[in-house]
Amino acid sequence: MGSRGFLLLPLLFLTVFASGAHSQAAPDGKGIAGRWEGALGGRLRLVLTISVSGGGDYSGTLNSVDQGAVLPMDAIKVEGDHFRFEVKPVGGVYEGILNAARTEVKGTWTQTGVPPQPLSFQRNDKAGASSEEKAAPAPTPKPLSAPLDVAVPFAPAAFRGDGKVRLVYELHIVNMGHSDCNLTRIEVFAGDSSGKSLATFAGADLEGMVTRPGQTVSENAKLGPGAIAVVYMWVTLDRPEDVPATLRHRVSMKVGDYSEELTAETPPVAVSRGPAVIISPPLRGDNWLAANGPSNFSAHRRALIPIDGRARISQRFAIDWVRLNPDGSTHQGDPKDNKNYRAYGEEILAVAGGVVTEVKDGIPQNVPGPNSRAVPITLETIGGNHVLMQIASGVYAFYAHMQPGSIRVKVGDTVRRGQVLGLVGNSGNSTEPHLHFQLCDANSPLGSEGLPYAFASFEVQGHGWGWKSSESKGGAEKHEGEMPLENEVVRFPSAP
Repeated sequence: MGSRGFLLLPLLFLTVFASGAHSQAAPDGKGIAGRWEGALGGRLRLVLTISVSGGGDYSGTLNSVDQGAVLPMDAIKVEGDHFRFEVKPVGGVYEGILNAARTEVKGTWTQTGVPPQPLSFQRNDKAGASSEEKAAPAPTPKPLSAPLDVAVPFAPAAFRGDGKVRLVYELHIVNMGHSDCNLTRIEVFAGDSSGKSLATFAGADLEGMVTRPGQTVSENAKLGPGAIAVVYMWVTLDRPEDVPATLRHRVSMKVGDYSEELTAETPPVAVSRGPAVIISPPLRGDNWLAANGPSNFSAHRRALIPIDGRARISQRFAIDWVRLNPDGSTHQGDPKDNKNYRAYGEEILAVAGGVVTEVKDGIPQNVPGPNSRAVPITLETIGGNHVLMQIASGVYAFYAHMQPGSIRVKVGDTVRRGQVLGLVGNSGNSTEPHLHFQLCDANSPLGSEGLPYAFASFEVQGHGWGWKSSESKGGAEKHEGEMPLENEVVRFPSAP
């Protein structure tokens, strides 16, 4: 939960794997569309899928199979035999040289704050075909109907960020048929009489939105009989008034080798249209990085965890607040000493008035590092020393990873807005000093659903790990009634 290493650091040790079974992408003129496999460190697998548009533009995803994380590839370029792409959510860049046959690329993976590492990819468009597939089974008869069960487990919720409105929710899709079902397109419409089209997702974009809980597959959007998929929906609208009261979905698919595309039209689902809770910042000052913050690819967004027989996403809108130094680093001096991190010891503030419902203290702190934990991580220790408080009916604020002995409240206390709750530390599932903060709908850090919120006011200074104060041009941009997006660097007011 809520640590920089949960998503960012493990990518340094990825084993890149791309089975490429049944790649549908036709070879493009430069020879990189399709699936590739490689190895880095021999630990974790990753599926790399690249497609090319009719205009020659590339898009693609990196699917960290073992982590259940799918990341978009950015700035994919081929110039002669030089191949390059970026993975902006983790500050990663790959550069390599393609062989003449376009079957292998050798290069280097770099990531912010980490030494470059060698990495090679090999095209693998034929691996994984089973003996049954090679035997050319009988053609799939025309299905009676589209064989999918589509559910929205938690009402779509909207939040404002960077001047736009995002509708955030999930589709749970089960293939109820006896043949493979390949999702090809998902369309989102207003559920009212206007039927306005709000978004369409297909190709690599759709593949990147789909995960397969409990399964290791090369194509997330291809569901075998009885398989389940979770589709992480992120619909961007221009204005709050564009948010409809209900949504409808049209899910298109190919079933087995049946030649025609089938569609499933879902009934309208209600949208949670209540105003987001307006809160004060949980911290003061500048250079706070919204790590793992709101985006459709962050670790928090996809932390679907079953608790007491039900899978929920309590961290849907959570942020890990890490504080940067002016030079873009998070610490000065010995990186193994918590006291050398700029966030360490900062006062944590109540974002609203309320009543304390849960306190955990006495968990020792970790030595900073991706694999260092002072205690085994369980449901009791994952948040480290923490405070949970109810700030409205059905709304709870969760503050995690605090210093042991620093908590200044107890269960049952009535707390005022801006009151100091404790100090930023490095306890629980945390790789370095930071504050994990979220709002959720129940008195449980994980057994709840994450809720959107809005800060009354903050300023965006810049963006990204390693952002330097000297990079600020034209001053910070003020935002009101919004949430920061992933990896934005913000300044909070000195007083709530």
